[in-house]
Amino acid sequence: MHILDDLRFRGLLYQVTEEEELVKRLDEGSISLYIGFDPTADSLHVGSLLPILGLRRFQLAGHKPIPLVGGGTGLIGDPSGKTTERSLNPVEVIDAWTQKIRLQLEQFLDFDTKVNPARMVNNYQWLGNVGLINFLRDIGKHFTVSYMLGKDAVKTRLESGISFTEFSYMILQSYDFLQLYENYHCEMQAGGSDQWGNIVSGIDLIRKVCGGKAYGLTFPLVTKADGTKFGKTEGGTIWLDAEKTSPYQFYQFWINSDDADVVKYIKYFTFLSHGEIMDLEEEVSKRPEKRTAQRVLASEVTDLVHGKEARMKAEKISHALFYGNIKDLAEDEMEQALRDVPSAEVRDKRELDVLELLILCGASSSKRQAREDIRSGAIYINDQNVNDQQKVLSPEDRLFGKYLVVRRGKKKYFLIKWF
Repeated sequence: MHILDDLRFRGLLYQVTEEEELVKRLDEGSISLYIGFDPTADSLHVGSLLPILGLRRFQLAGHKPIPLVGGGTGLIGDPSGKTTERSLNPVEVIDAWTQKIRLQLEQFLDFDTKVNPARMVNNYQWLGNVGLINFLRDIGKHFTVSYMLGKDAVKTRLESGISFTEFSYMILQSYDFLQLYENYHCEMQAGGSDQWGNIVSGIDLIRKVCGGKAYGLTFPLVTKADGTKFGKTEGGTIWLDAEKTSPYQFYQFWINSDDADVVKYIKYFTFLSHGEIMDLEEEVSKRPEKRTAQRVLASEVTDLVHGKEARMKAEKISHALFYGNIKDLAEDEMEQALRDVPSAEVRDKRELDVLELLILCGASSSKRQAREDIRSGAIYINDQNVNDQQKVLSPEDRLFGKYLVVRRGKKKYFLIKWF
C-alpha cells in the first residue's frame, strides 16, 4: 500500500501540500524527509511518538528519514501551542538534553541499512555560527512582517505577548529546511499540525532562494475523547525515558485507554496491519468488557519503546497488583510497581501497631476509620487480609527487609518503607 494511503487509513494524514505532485514524487523513488525535535526537556514524551513513528513508517516504505534535534532552535523556543513565553535555558543544559534525545531517537530508526539509512542532524551545526547581518540580508528579507503575523502560531500569541526571539522561530525553522534541502537533498518536512505554518514557510523559502521544489505533511495533534490532555495522568507527563516513567507506568497509561480512544491509538501508535486493526475495532464494538484492544495497544507500544523484556515485567507487575499476589514480584519489580503510590517512612522501631500503620501511610484517616476498615475486611498487608485490630507488625514482616505493602480494597495501594 502507498505510504500516503496507509497514513490516511490510520487518520494520520492531516495536511499535505500538493498531494498529487507528492504522490508522483514518492512513486519515482526514495525521498529524504525530516522532522524536528527541540530539546525542551531531558526526554521526549508520548506526544513525540507520533512524529517519531511517522519517520519510521516512511523508512519502512523505502524513504530516508532525517530526525533533526534542535540544539539551535531549542535555545530559542517554538511559540506554537504556547500562551506564554518559554524560559530560556543555558547552552550547556540544552546541549545535555540534545544528547539524550539523540539517543532516544536512535532506537526507533535504522541508521545502518545500506538502502535508505536514517541520518541524525543537529541544527546548531548551522545556526550556532550564522552571522546576524548575513542572516538578515540573505534570509530575513524573504519574510514580510504581515506574512508572519498571519500564521496561527504568532496570531494566537499577539494578545498575551510574544518576544522578537520567539517571533523569529519561524524564520529559523524555515532556514533549517533550506539547509537540509541544499546539503542533504531533503525534499520534505513533516510534523504535528501546529507546525503547518512553519513547514509552508520553509517550502516558500526554498522556492525563493534556490528555485527548489519541496513538500510538507502534518499529522493530527493527539486528543482524548473526554477532552483531557493526551499524555498526562495524575502522576504527570508520560515520558519515553524509563527513569522518568517506568515501563510499568508506561504500560498502564496505554492499557487504561478509553474504549472511545483505543482504536485510534492503535492506528496511530502501532504497526499492526489494517486487517488486524479492523478485527480489534470489531472486538471493541462487540465485547468492550474484555479490553482486548487495550492489552494489544499496551503490549505493542511498550515493546516499541522499552523492549519485550520490560513489557513482560510490566505485565507481571500488573497481574500481581490487580490479582493480589505482590509477593511474586522481585524487589526491582515491586519498587517499579509502587513508585508513585502514597508512602511513609518508619525508622528505628521494633514494632508497629496496625492502626498506627494505616494512619501513617494514609490508608485510613483515623483510628476509628482504621478499625472500621479492618472490620469490613478491606485491609491487606503484604497480600494477607488483616482481621485483628490489635495486630502488631515486627521487622520480620517486612518484604526484602524494608517494605510493608498495604492494600485497601482491590486496587488502592500504600507503601511503608521501614528502615
